[in-house]
Amino acid sequence: MRIAVGGIHTECSTYSPVLMTVEDFRVLRGEDLLASDYFSFLDAERVEHLPLLHARAVPGGPVSRLVYEFFKAEFLDRLQAVLPVDGLYLAMHGAMNVEGMDDAEGDWIAAARAMVGPDCVVAASYDLHGNLSQKIIDQLDIFAAYRTAPHIDVRETMVRAWSLLVDALRSGTRPGVAWAPVPVLWPGERTSTEDEPAKGLYAVLPGVDQRDGVLDANLMIGYVWADEPRATACAVVTATDKRSAAQAAEEIALSYWNARKDFVFGPMTGPLDAMLDIAEQTSTTPVILADSADNPTGGGVGDRADVLKALLARSFDGALLAGITDRPAVEACFAAGKRAKVGLDIGATLDPSSSPVHVDAEVIFLDDPGPAAERQAVVRTKGITVVLAARRRPYHNIADFERLELDPRSVRMLVVKSGYLSPELTPIANPNLMALTEGVVNQDIEGLVSKRRVRLVFPFDRDFEYTPRARLSARWQD
Repeated sequence: MRIAVGGIHTECSTYSPVLMTVEDFRVLRGEDLLASDYFSFLDAERVEHLPLLHARAVPGGPVSRLVYEFFKAEFLDRLQAVLPVDGLYLAMHGAMNVEGMDDAEGDWIAAARAMVGPDCVVAASYDLHGNLSQKIIDQLDIFAAYRTAPHIDVRETMVRAWSLLVDALRSGTRPGVAWAPVPVLWPGERTSTEDEPAKGLYAVLPGVDQRDGVLDANLMIGYVWADEPRATACAVVTATDKRSAAQAAEEIALSYWNARKDFVFGPMTGPLDAMLDIAEQTSTTPVILADSADNPTGGGVGDRADVLKALLARSFDGALLAGITDRPAVEACFAAGKRAKVGLDIGATLDPSSSPVHVDAEVIFLDDPGPAAERQAVVRTKGITVVLAARRRPYHNIADFERLELDPRSVRMLVVKSGYLSPELTPIANPNLMALTEGVVNQDIEGLVSKRRVRLVFPFDRDFEYTPRARLSARWQD
């Protein structure tokens, strides 16, 4: 059997003014894809693995149209070169927005389907915060999505999709996909699977997988910071029986609709000043404060210095901020050198909607992995330690701090640009606070501008009724 593998994976806030470029993506091509840890499960016996291109980026603003077309053309060229194929596995995210396009994944997957032909089995894995469309569903035979947020089952989900594809080719059984859109759009911060009601809704899915005729059941939260027509929650079921698939999709969809009013933030949450009041009065450490609206892993720009400004105004001692994206500041630190005193205007280098903060700081650490875009600098000013990054990136793992010779466990307060905390930071938070800050992924959902979003949808609209109606892939209606 010959199976091709590739895809494109990112999440894009349409409220961000910063377009993604080629430099934002980490690209695996050909044999480098097979050699990567990310795709190390591609080892099925009697399968010829055909690696194409996989482009992956930290979430951000919309992808430049030229960049998207560049990656798509290379992907299709590589796919054309390995035809014919029996199967195609696409590792996607599902919330990519490309300037001038409403349904970028639909365009990508439809182009791939047109090239491989109707007899090829196509499988896709998605983030549960992806947005789907009938166009996407119509191209697929197999679909699987994450069931955890924070996402601790990325590899497991990819293996689910891959295994279903291999099984289908070996057995000769052709599965199909049914889906049921749900007019609800909550952010990930309200729908973490660590908390109810999402925890209970997702706990049901493995049992649905075991039903006769059902292979894989999914609940998609969708991505709320994309003002586009396809943005919605939905249930998606891969199955061998159409009736079973439709019934399961409608049940999952209805369960989410019925719980729509019950979703709340998991950690203690409130305005920035209120959260800082709590942090100042707390004797336990480390307090971890999430700067939620500037979270790079949610599509935030990552360059706002609002929290730094507030801490300086309070003369807060013992805080570690990780991090603020500011390439000019990083370059200034490298030019000055370690232990140098340097004046910096921190923040607002990518998104002009905020203001920089001027500080006189000491450079305490420089990280130079090679490329200038990967550099990091650590500075200290008035009892506050700030991590500066040349490239937009999160600081969610302990290794991110150890690389910089920092210990997040030893500080009075750690500030990270995050929503719900990562699995490595959650256990050390004492306590965990989330600030409702300003930024392109802010939590004021009802206040988001909706110029292209399909209405009616909760919580933008509240007084309407909904009955789930499952829809089959066009490939399954023949």
